[in-house]
Amino acid sequence: MLNNKILTETELKVKVLELKKKNKLISHCHGVFDLLHLGHIKHFEEAKSLSDILIVSLTADAFINKGPGRPYFNQKSRLHAVSALQDVDYVCLSENTTPIKVINIIKPNFYCKGPDYKFFKNDITNNIKIENRAVKKNGGKLFISKSETFSSSNLINQNFNLYSDTQKKNIDNIKKFYNLEKIKKEMKKLKKLKILIIGEMIIDEYNFCHAVGKSNKDPILVYKDLYVEKYIGGAGAIAKNLMSFSNKIELLTLLGKNGDYEKFIRKEFNNKVKLKFIYKKNSPTIVKRRIIDKLSNNKTLGIYKYNDEKLENENQSKLLLHLKNLKKYDLVIVSDFGHGFLDNDTAKKICKISKFSSVNFQLNSINKVGHDLNKYINASSLVINESEMRSEMRNQNSKIETLMIKLKKRIKVKFLIVTRGTKGAVLCYKKSFFYSDAFALKAVDKVGAGDTFFTIISYMLAGKKDLDLSMFISSLAAAFNVENIGNSKSFTEPILIKTLNHILK
Repeated sequence: MLNNKILTETELKVKVLELKKKNKLISHCHGVFDLLHLGHIKHFEEAKSLSDILIVSLTADAFINKGPGRPYFNQKSRLHAVSALQDVDYVCLSENTTPIKVINIIKPNFYCKGPDYKFFKNDITNNIKIENRAVKKNGGKLFISKSETFSSSNLINQNFNLYSDTQKKNIDNIKKFYNLEKIKKEMKKLKKLKILIIGEMIIDEYNFCHAVGKSNKDPILVYKDLYVEKYIGGAGAIAKNLMSFSNKIELLTLLGKNGDYEKFIRKEFNNKVKLKFIYKKNSPTIVKRRIIDKLSNNKTLGIYKYNDEKLENENQSKLLLHLKNLKKYDLVIVSDFGHGFLDNDTAKKICKISKFSSVNFQLNSINKVGHDLNKYINASSLVINESEMRSEMRNQNSKIETLMIKLKKRIKVKFLIVTRGTKGAVLCYKKSFFYSDAFALKAVDKVGAGDTFFTIISYMLAGKKDLDLSMFISSLAAAFNVENIGNSKSFTEPILIKTLNHILK
C-alpha cells in the first residue's frame, strides 16, 4: 500500500536506524512538490541512483510562502502523489520552515537539490547554505542534479485557474514593467528610510476552544479551553512587518501603568526596533482577547481590556517631547485605534511637521462615537476602510471614486487609499485612480490584514515608488496576512521576494 511509504517523524527515526544498521546508503530530497512534473521525476531518478534508499520530505502547508493560493494541492495530496513514484522509498512531512530537523533525523549520505541551487547566491531564502551545513555536520554531501528543470509555479500560473481574470490582468500589468530583479532593486533603495511608528500597542490573545454544547442550566454555549496564543498587534504589528525591510525603525507606543507584557514585547522585537514606551496611568496594556472555535477557526466572542481616556498631562508632555524631532524621519506612520493616545493637537502637529506622514484611521465598536478623522488634515497619506469612509461621508450609495475626491479635498491629503476587503483597494492621487485586486484565495482570519496593507503602502509611498507597483505589493502583503491567523506571522522582505518569484512566472 502507498501509505506504507508515508512516515511520521517518529516513524522515520526508527526506519532510518534500521536502514543504517543494514549499511544502506540514503539519498534525501526536500521541497514543496506542489505539482509533480517531469523535472521532479528525473531529479528523483538521479537521487535514487546514488543510493539504496531515497527519502523525500515535503514542506507542510502552514510553512509554504509562495504567494496567494499556494500550495495548490494540500499536503495530504502531495504526500500521496510523491509516494506513488517507484523511485521514492519513503516520504515524510516537514513541519518547519526549513528541513533541518528532517536532515538531522535522516543524516543522509547525499542531500539532493536541483540545478537551480548550483549557485547558492541564487537561493532567495538563503536556506541552502544552512541546509548544506547541516548535511556536512551529519557526514553527508550535497549533490546537485543535472536533470532538466521545470517550474511548478509557471505550470500552475499558466494552466490552472488560480487567479481571476482581474487578478491576472493586475499581474500582467506589473509584468509589463517589472521583473523580479528590478523589483528587488527598487526595494533595496528603500532600506535607508528612517521610520517612526506611533500608535497603541495591542496584545492579541487567541483562546482556542472546543465547543462542548449548550449549558443545561443557562442559555449559553459551553467551550472546553484548549490553549492560548499571544501575538503582537496594533502599532507593534506594523513595526514587526517592517523589521526586515528597514533597520532604522523606532516605535513610540502605549503600555499600561505597570508595563504589562513589556518583557514579551521586547523579546518579540529582539533589539531590531528602538522602543519608546509611554506608561499610561490607571490603565492596562490593551489586550484584545478572542474566543476561537478550533475546528472552524471562527471567532465566537471578543473580550477587550483597555482604558480609552485621554493621556494625563504628565504623559502628554512626555509624548510631545518624543515628537520634538519629527523632521529627522523620512516616514512617520500613525496607527490610531482611538484609545486616547493621540489627541487632536498631537495629531495635527504630526501631520504639519513630518516629512511624510501616513495615517491609518480606524473606526471600531469602541471608538466610533468620539474618533475624529478631521484631526489628520494635511497628512501625506491616509488609509481608510470603505465602510468607514462611507460612514464618515454619510453616504452609502455614491460611487467610491466620487466620495474619495470629496474626502481628499476635505482633509487635504496627498494620497487617499480606501481598502475594500475582497474587492481590493483604490488609491487616489490628485484626480487619478489606481486599483489593485485582493489576492487572498482563502480567508483564515481578517484581523491585521488592513494594518499589513497600510504598513507596506506607507513604506512604498514614502519611498516615492510607482503607484501601481506600490498597490500591487501592498495587496500581496494583505493577502499573506488574511491566509494566516491574526498577526501570528509577519510579512517580511524574503516572503515578498519569494511570493513575487512565483507569482510573476
